[in-house]
Amino acid sequence: MTSTNLLYGNQLLDIMRASPVIPVIAIDDIEHAVPLAKALVAGGIRVLEVTLRTVHGLPAIRAIAEQVPGAIVGVGTLTQADEFVAARDAGAVFGVSPGLTPALIAAAKSSGLPLLPGVMTPSEVMAAREAGFRQLKLFPAVPAGGVGMLNAIAGPLGDVTFCPTGGISLETAPDFLACKNVACVGGSWLTPKDVLKSGDWARITALAAAASKLRKAL
Repeated sequence: MTSTNLLYGNQLLDIMRASPVIPVIAIDDIEHAVPLAKALVAGGIRVLEVTLRTVHGLPAIRAIAEQVPGAIVGVGTLTQADEFVAARDAGAVFGVSPGLTPALIAAAKSSGLPLLPGVMTPSEVMAAREAGFRQLKLFPAVPAGGVGMLNAIAGPLGDVTFCPTGGISLETAPDFLACKNVACVGGSWLTPKDVLKSGDWARITALAAAASKLRKAL
């Protein structure tokens, strides 16, 4: 069995290519989940990473999966094996983790939830490859070396595709998307806390519309 079939590589690539930017979402108020997701989708950003950084993560995933047609909702900040099944059952169709451990590898395989694991160094990229992963999240992207790191890795590890996340903005995203081994970027700038708190969903849609224009040339 190939690593792509084992760890859902084709499915992950389709998800990564569905939006040039995957917003990293932390829900502080469960009432914000659905209108926020609708605003992002209206702006052309369909792939959403709802993190488990707050207690509202799983309920938000469930609400978005049930009430927002067109949204491709995933779960972020996976750090424990038992979170995979809970997130999958809530409606998440992919997962994102800040790093990769043997327990997370086992949970990804047993749960059937496609995982985009975080890596920061060439050694971590190689370890993830050995575990069967070819789609990875460079995290934190800017402290890890940013565009320079991605271009350097592309030579010896050219069969890996990245979603760099961490420190990326609307202004710097095009530089990352220009890298041949980058399919999309992750970012929190689409969901500013003050905008969420005020419920300015039109502003969220405008931010998403600007991000959706950052199309990756395939």
